[in-house]
Amino acid sequence: MKKSLKDGTQPDKCNSSMQLTRAADYAVRVMVHLATLRSEERALLPELARATETPESFLSKVLQSLTRAKLIASRRGKAGGFAILPAGREANMRQVIEAIDGPVSLNVCLTGGKDCERKSWCPAHPVWARAQRAMLDVLMSVTVLAMASRLPVNRNVRLPQHSGVAPDAVAPSEIPEP
Repeated sequence: MKKSLKDGTQPDKCNSSMQLTRAADYAVRVMVHLATLRSEERALLPELARATETPESFLSKVLQSLTRAKLIASRRGKAGGFAILPAGREANMRQVIEAIDGPVSLNVCLTGGKDCERKSWCPAHPVWARAQRAMLDVLMSVTVLAMASRLPVNRNVRLPQHSGVAPDAVAPSEIPEP
């Protein structure tokens, strides 16, 4: 039985295992949203879920991982909520993704563990290695703050006024185009 989206349409089917996990996608969304808040401002889970179009139950697990990675801070109580830490504003996409999914690797032969026995003669290995390097270079080339600065104005998002990089100081070349 096919699953339908809320609007009745069918989800796009992707048969590739070479895609971001849903959790990593949600992590990037929430980090970008939190980067739009002032440094002393906190957001509650329901607000984050609405702003990032993410289910609350799933988002809470993502937020736990981001907290463990010291990219965001969590506080309970009346003045509680989630806030991005300076390291989170400066984090690149690779760091956010790896906080959720662990090391990014296109193929098992590229993981840092046991060396692949086929590596010395496999014609695909150099292709995988080049593709891996290109992907990591792109993921490391853009920060959370730089992505937040590119949000459309009509999203009613405000960027923080803090001592970090001013939104208008982010060079467009810092963010690779898709």
